[in-house]
Amino acid sequence: DLSLLRFISAELTRGYFLEHNEAKYTERRERVYTCMRIPKELEKLMFFGIFLCLDAFLYVFTLLPLRVFLAMFRFITLPCYGLRDRRLLQPAQVCDILKGVILVICYFMMHYVDYSMMYHLIRGQSVIKLYIIYNMLEVADRLFSSFGQDILDALYWTATEPKERKRAHIGVIPHFFMAVLYVFLHAILIMVQATTLNVAFNSHNKSLLTIMMSNNFVEIKGSVFKKFEKNNLFQMSNSDIKERFTNYVLLLIVCLRNMEQFSWNPDHLWVLFPDVCMVVASEIAVDIVKHAFITKFNDITADVYSEYRASLAFDLVSSRQKNAYTDYSDSVSRRMGFIPLPLAVLLIRVVTSSIKVQGVLAYVCVVLFYCGLISLKVLNSIVLLGKSCQYVKEAKMEEKLFNPVMTATPGKPAGKQQSMFKSTQGISTDENGSASVTNQPLHPKENTPSLLVTSNSDQFLTTPDGEEKDISQDSSELKHRSSKKDLLEIDRFTICGNRID
Repeated sequence: DLSLLRFISAELTRGYFLEHNEAKYTERRERVYTCMRIPKELEKLMFFGIFLCLDAFLYVFTLLPLRVFLAMFRFITLPCYGLRDRRLLQPAQVCDILKGVILVICYFMMHYVDYSMMYHLIRGQSVIKLYIIYNMLEVADRLFSSFGQDILDALYWTATEPKERKRAHIGVIPHFFMAVLYVFLHAILIMVQATTLNVAFNSHNKSLLTIMMSNNFVEIKGSVFKKFEKNNLFQMSNSDIKERFTNYVLLLIVCLRNMEQFSWNPDHLWVLFPDVCMVVASEIAVDIVKHAFITKFNDITADVYSEYRASLAFDLVSSRQKNAYTDYSDSVSRRMGFIPLPLAVLLIRVVTSSIKVQGVLAYVCVVLFYCGLISLKVLNSIVLLGKSCQYVKEAKMEEKLFNPVMTATPGKPAGKQQSMFKSTQGISTDENGSASVTNQPLHPKENTPSLLVTSNSDQFLTTPDGEEKDISQDSSELKHRSSKKDLLEIDRFTICGNRID
């Protein structure tokens, strides 16, 4: 018989057994443990990536001037040695000279930009208008970064392309002016970002700084509830590394400008310290929350960050090889979207305008500071190379560094060559079935069929979780897979945007 007392008694004494659904609850517990591991694993990746960006950034100030000097010395003394080589300069030396000339030209062009006028112009705007401007600057910075490295790569390839090739470009000089214009505009864009941040620091009620920090949490809403795969998450992680390092440099610029205004009074540095800590803490908190929920919603384990770190380490180790086909700083630019030239131009402009060098003792201090930067760069490079070799060995990727290079053969049809590639791994296999790393051919001919391959370090990341299928299935599925593979080509879509398929 149904009664109220019996219903209440059943509710009070009703039992259930969690062990009957052991798999479900074990999975829930593992998700909790994964979220607890995310901060540690993410910060290890961020720590390693930030030092990679620092290595590429210090290269512009330390080794690049020395390499430019050696290249110019070789060019001047070339008649003394005779033309034993068809090239006047090696491709790496040409690229170094181009980087140095772009850096010098953009530095002198930045002298025509008045920082003080820009500061007062931005300070006169309302808080809401400045908030909108800052958001627009962030979007513009990502767009500039995504297209900037393509402009620089086009210049380097146009200047070093073998002369026996058919002319298929507009010339070195137009590419050079495009690169100078890009670096100059990007440096101005970063200067406006730094000025806006400086205005937020110096505002009395800190309302603008609070709004800008809360803007970081809007990023969680735009990312957490989207579908992510391992490669997409890798792009986002690289973007976060670049963004965090850029913010550190912007904070350094803000501190330099403020310390100059207060005659380098060390007491004012402690006034800025709480705001700097708030900016850094908000960035770290947003990254941790964002990555924790992305991995939770997409069933991605925390071990994936060690794979990302190993892939970045593979880039560093492969760039140190004798047959490397790209400079390491350019590799970082493509992988993370961090282009050091505009940021270096702005930092040099701010430092030279903030610090006056007068007298012999001041020049001695500058020389000692430069030697200290070189020592820091060399020490950082040695430590990074050692840790990278360790990460590559732990990931069992070292055999990919020594496998023979495989290029497209003119006599083979494209279909037969494409069948030698695994559809989802991006790892080429030779006729004996051994894996080999695909590199770009040094002198491909015009009649060579184009072959789309992924970069060396992508091979480790594009390994599917499930069982791979053969590429010789129906044509519609093959077309879908090839387009998906193109979309996840990490070297070409390394930026800051999150490409979701």
